[in-house]
Amino acid sequence: MIRPSACDISNALVSPHPWDLEAVRPIFDPDLSKYRLVDAADVVAGLDARPVLVEMKPFEFEVLVKQLFEAIGLKSWVTQASRDDGIDAVAVNEDPVLGGVCVVQAKRYRGIIPPEAARALAGSMEDKRASRGILVTTSWFGKSTHDFALRHGRIQLIEGPELKHLLARYLNLDVITGERKGSR
Repeated sequence: MIRPSACDISNALVSPHPWDLEAVRPIFDPDLSKYRLVDAADVVAGLDARPVLVEMKPFEFEVLVKQLFEAIGLKSWVTQASRDDGIDAVAVNEDPVLGGVCVVQAKRYRGIIPPEAARALAGSMEDKRASRGILVTTSWFGKSTHDFALRHGRIQLIEGPELKHLLARYLNLDVITGERKGSR
């Protein structure tokens, strides 16, 4: 009987480059327990031909914004209506390098959004340790709000015309951001 020696590797498989590693996708598992998330229905399916965003119910508008972020490629949730810590939705980019948790505030306004809205979002971001914040509105932001967001560096502002474009591009939805002509 021939006894194999410790050096016998005739049945072993050896990589041509043993120092190469197998690629493994990093794990990104955000802690969403600090958010008060709720289930949301499909709002887009129930909209008429050209919905007027400022006439939507607040929760419906928040769900629409959530659906927009999902269409863009993020995982998204809507928060509960009361005691939501100033956050209407949470969106997660699962990219292990550039991703993170993003808190969203949705404003259905007809006029200018005051800079306090961006400051409140910055506070919510800090409190929840979110990597980004997005302030979405049907109207527009003033210079001081734009300046604050630029200084902060992690707040994205989406105004009415940009929101209209994003909804058309990602949800194939033609909307009116403000009042319809002739209403009121």
